[in-house]
Amino acid sequence: MIKGFNQVNVYVEGMGIVRKTVKVENGKIVSISDEIDDTLETLKEDQILVPGFIDKHIHGANHSDGMYDTEEDILNIATTIAKEGVTSFLVTTMTQTEEKIDAALSNIRKYINSNKTEGAEAIGIHLEGPFICTKYKGAQVEECIVPCDVDTFKHYQEISGNNIKQVTLAYEENGKELVKYLKSQNIVASIGHTNATSDEAFEGFEMGITSATHTYNAIRGIHHREVGTLGAVLLADSVYAELIPDLVHVSQNAIKLLFKCKGKDQVIAITDGIESKHLPEGTYHLGGQEVFVKNGEARLHDGTLAGSTLFMNTGLLNLKNVMGLTLEETVDLATKNPAINLDVYNKKGSIKVGKDADFAVIDNNFNVYMSINRGNIIFKK
Repeated sequence: MIKGFNQVNVYVEGMGIVRKTVKVENGKIVSISDEIDDTLETLKEDQILVPGFIDKHIHGANHSDGMYDTEEDILNIATTIAKEGVTSFLVTTMTQTEEKIDAALSNIRKYINSNKTEGAEAIGIHLEGPFICTKYKGAQVEECIVPCDVDTFKHYQEISGNNIKQVTLAYEENGKELVKYLKSQNIVASIGHTNATSDEAFEGFEMGITSATHTYNAIRGIHHREVGTLGAVLLADSVYAELIPDLVHVSQNAIKLLFKCKGKDQVIAITDGIESKHLPEGTYHLGGQEVFVKNGEARLHDGTLAGSTLFMNTGLLNLKNVMGLTLEETVDLATKNPAINLDVYNKKGSIKVGKDADFAVIDNNFNVYMSINRGNIIFKK
């Protein structure tokens, strides 16, 4: 357990990057001050203490996947992504049979209840499917897709121990009642894998959708007479836009368009990482399907993109370079923005007294030197 940092460059909420001493007790930030305390950790001049990154859309890493029903697999993901500066994540599931989703949710519940501190903290579950559409299924299993249904969701939520914090859904597939229910439970409804028209999408936003799953990918695009799901997302002030910034899923100009429409406060960097993250090229799996990884791209046999091999810190550097953002603006894309969207900004997403001691130590190029989850060092270079 770390006690804090003595006179380091630190990105403090409301202050920017300043030179301060940060003290930690029982996994919480207890003071941010000018005092000198030589008993605490020090950092090099080019290193900066920033909030730990939050990945709200990640399936797996290092041979493990959120659908694999052992706690060791979740722990393996948690310890692997700590190398990227990630200190919190939503374990993301796939469209599969009810039995397989049940088994995964039950396993993730056990893992979360064990409150392990060796890796990034699993702060909940992102249920990606089965409530999606076939046309934009992406790398999801078509025969397991079902329409949106409140009772089915309640079943999954019970199995998960009330740990589902985000649901990706196709609103046009009977989504109104499910979105209303999710909003009533303070669960993020995220539009994705969807063929919703702009009118259907806007209705969904009125009902309570607050997120778009991997914006641009696996959603109805823009036509000048019908701007589709994508156009509605770009126009809606109430909706956060997830983005996979590997420069494969989305082009640089598409990134620029997204920021021009949404602004930097409504974009959330995600990895959508799969089990091949942190591994060499080869054949892997996602949702029971073979995935072929080459040149940093993960694809099904028909060429469909199947998640990514992206590291969060690499994605953030890409965004910083493409958009010409400051380091603080870039960090917010993986800290403040997801924390606000997931309603955990009272304890995560920034460095402030009273919040969890979740930190990443990085340099200006987003190289990660240390990751800390609630005061526990979970990665050190």
